[in-house]
This record gives sequence, structure tokens and C-alpha cells, in this order.
Amino acid sequence: MASLDDIWLPLVDEPIGGIVARLEAEDPELQRRVGSPRRLLAFRTFAYIRIGIVLGQLLFEDEIEPYDGSDAWVETLLANPAHRRALVSELDTTAEEIAADPRYADDEPLGPDEGARRRFREFARKKLGRT
Repeated sequence: MASLDDIWLPLVDEPIGGIVARLEAEDPELQRRVGSPRRLLAFRTFAYIRIGIVLGQLLFEDEIEPYDGSDAWVETLLANPAHRRALVSELDTTAEEIAADPRYADDEPLGPDEGARRRFREFARKKLGRT
């Protein structure tokens, strides 16, 4: 199987991917809900599409100033708190739908579980001579 980095949609390098990544990074709870490789892939795939649709709607509904070279239209839309809330809400909805999908019920979590973290901390304390 190809690595996850090989199969991400090319949108990750575009403004939509940047917005999804920024909003995702701001919400640790979101990471917990989609915390397996397959869930994360599904979440990001649908998030890029759904955020793109919301941004398109906002672009047509909102009168933004003509582009002057200082900010991209996406940044201008994000500066509006109501628009930002709409995007966050769309990400939350997407995450909830992916988290509730039974196809991912048996997925292993992304990263170590709490027991592995505890064992590593204990190991590191012993190796570093700290108690």
C-alpha cells in the first residue's frame, strides 16, 4: 500500500488545503475524533471539498474588495468571524460524520496510546536518571 503522503489530494498545497490545515491545527479535539490514518484521509478528502464549497458560497455572497495584492480572497473571507465560524462548523460536521461512520470502527488510532506514552515516559526518566 502507498504511504498516506503519496495519496493526499493535491489540494493540500492550495488555499483550501491551507485553510483546512490551519483550522484543524487550532482544534485538538478534531484530531481526536479523526485519529486514525483512514479516518484522517477520509476527513481531509471531504473537508477539502466541503470547505471549498462553503468558500465558493461565501465568495459570491460577500462583497469583498478587489484584489490589491495584500491578501488572498481566502484570507479576506477568513478575517470575517461569521465566515470563520461557518468554516469551523463545516469541519466539525465533517469530523463528526467520519467519526460516526461504522466502516472505521476497528481502525487503530494514529500514534501511540496512553499506555505506550506512559511506558515511554518511565523509560526516558530511567535513562536520563530522573525520578
